[in-house]
Amino acid sequence: MTEGSIVIVDEDLANSTSNLQPSDRQALRAEIERRTAGQRLTPAHRRIAQQMIENSAQLGFLSSMELAELANVSQPSVTRFAVALGFDGYLEMRRFLRSAHAGSDLPSETQANRFQTALLAEAANLTELAQSFSDKKAIDQFGKALANSRPLAVLGLRASAGLATQFAYFAAKVHPDIRLLASGGSLVEDQIEQCYAAGGRTMLVFMMPLHPRETLKAIELARHAGMKIAIIADSGFTDHEGIADFLLTARVDSRLVFDSYAAASALVSVLLDAMCNNMNGEAQKRLDSIDRSSKRRKVFVS
Repeated sequence: MTEGSIVIVDEDLANSTSNLQPSDRQALRAEIERRTAGQRLTPAHRRIAQQMIENSAQLGFLSSMELAELANVSQPSVTRFAVALGFDGYLEMRRFLRSAHAGSDLPSETQANRFQTALLAEAANLTELAQSFSDKKAIDQFGKALANSRPLAVLGLRASAGLATQFAYFAAKVHPDIRLLASGGSLVEDQIEQCYAAGGRTMLVFMMPLHPRETLKAIELARHAGMKIAIIADSGFTDHEGIADFLLTARVDSRLVFDSYAAASALVSVLLDAMCNNMNGEAQKRLDSIDRSSKRRKVFVS
């Protein structure tokens, strides 16, 4: 039997594996992170790891070629990733994943302290966000709008500045012209007008609570100029007066002194991936080029 052949699996084992819960996916993520600690994963390896987690229920029965197709990478990349995890090859990794029994060390609500309760609530927010993406159409529309706007304006003021900066930092690695707008007042108005004059037709807006008036004013200016508005907001935000052409929401947790934006932060990575998928291979070429350049210049210590 070759590695790429169809595998006949034990029915009882297949049934037990097909019922993996989110806690099992968390355990798989933790195992991957433990095995890659101290390593700098390539973009291809990151895609493989993500597909392993997303397809954890079937992972123990996929061939290396099937996993490569899911991750949109080469089959040798899958083998190299298995070696990076400490296995002799893909087959050994697959055997390990078949036999592994994921457990959960999460505390129950009655046992949890206030910090654990807040973090468990964020885990629930992430689960809710994942369920909302059963239909990928909205994400794909977002991705197309972001990829096609050259330049792309990214607005995030006050509490939202961190999310906007996070998106802009990584987006700049693949998008040819990202313009971060993180300060309000007349300066942001100048930047919006300059962005539109340069050809930008979409402004990505992060708007977490509290919703600043200056953010709404910037949105109004951009719409008046002729730009489409793509908003990432908390679930308490309603599309006031239809100001958003594209709207995605993520629940915010307010159990601690300051709000927590775990779901919104995860949504940043989702948007980046969707944008890359709509760049016709341009994103991967730029990532590969950056990776080679950083290695040549020894930018990172590992």
